[in-house]
This record gives sequence, C-alpha cells and structure tokens, in this order.
Amino acid sequence: MAKDNLNKVFLSASIPYPDRDKKFYDTADIVSIRDAVRALATVVIPKAHLIWGGHPSITPLIRFVLERMDIDLKKHVTLYQSLFFEDKFPKDNFAFENIVLTPKEEGLVESLATMRKSLIEDNEFKVGVFIGGMEGINDEYEIFVKAHPEAIILPMASTGAASKFLYDRFEQNLDKRLLKDYAYMALFRDFLKDFI
Repeated sequence: MAKDNLNKVFLSASIPYPDRDKKFYDTADIVSIRDAVRALATVVIPKAHLIWGGHPSITPLIRFVLERMDIDLKKHVTLYQSLFFEDKFPKDNFAFENIVLTPKEEGLVESLATMRKSLIEDNEFKVGVFIGGMEGINDEYEIFVKAHPEAIILPMASTGAASKFLYDRFEQNLDKRLLKDYAYMALFRDFLKDFI
C-alpha cells in the first residue's frame, strides 16, 4: 500500500485481446485507449498518485509518460501485480519504484481476485477511471463501488470495450462527454480538478 499525502486515482484499463470475448475486442478503439491512458497519466502523476493493476498493454504507456517528465515522480505511481504472472513479468514492471506483488493463488481467477481486492481495498481512492478493458473492468468496478461508495466513477465510453458497456449501465447519471469527447487531456483536467 502506498503511503503518501497525495489523493489516489484508481485506473482500470486494458486493450482487449482478439481471442477473448469478441464483444470487447470488436467495440474497442485501441488508439483512444492508448491516448486516454497517456493523458490520464500526464494529468494525474505530477499532482496525485496513480495506482493500477499491471497489464502488459497499459504499464508500458504509463512508464513512457513517467520517463518523459522533468522531475522524479516515481513515488506518484504504484503498480500492483500478481505473482501468478511472475515468469511473464514485462521488463516495464521493474521501472517502477512502488510495486506491490500479491500472492499466487491456486489458479488465474483466484490470483486476479486476490490482486484486485488488495489493490482496491488497501487504498483510499477519490476517483476510479475505467478505460477500454475486458471482463476484468466489471470485476474491478464491483469491488471499487463497494469499497469506495463516495468516489467519482469515470467510465471512458469513447474508448469502447468494457468501459462503454459500463457507461451504458449508468448513462442517465453520467456526463455525455465520457462518450463523445476525445480531448482526453482537457477532459481529465476538468473532471479531476477538485481531486488532484
């Protein structure tokens, strides 16, 4: 668990795989997913603390942003990763100072559940941002809203995939810019201005 006085922003994101549930892959806007993750990291990291569960399509994007910042902000990011994937850790993982490794359980589903529970319940989040994603987005959303009922939820529907399905569930209560606005940098600055 990260210890600092910065507000914490939770990121749930991934780029869907074509060989998994087709509804996520077929509706995903991969360019928008990458743009949104980079914009979120750029807006959050200098002023707050970004925390996410390691995914091989997302972690390199955050590393890319972090490495291009003028000052050392490694304490502003925390990566959670399950030891289930220990033999497949991408080298990007080792660029982060704060890495929380959660136990390897009997199988993949159990290991991911342990990682997600620790990631979400061991931190005090003000905001949850959901970008692209597959079925894990839904799992993380359900844990997140129970653990942080007062937090702001931002399902970035414009990125498609699981985030669009999540947005559709609550559309009447959500800002329409989440669906139609691709100016992610300005969008995150606007939505997060009271939290970072």
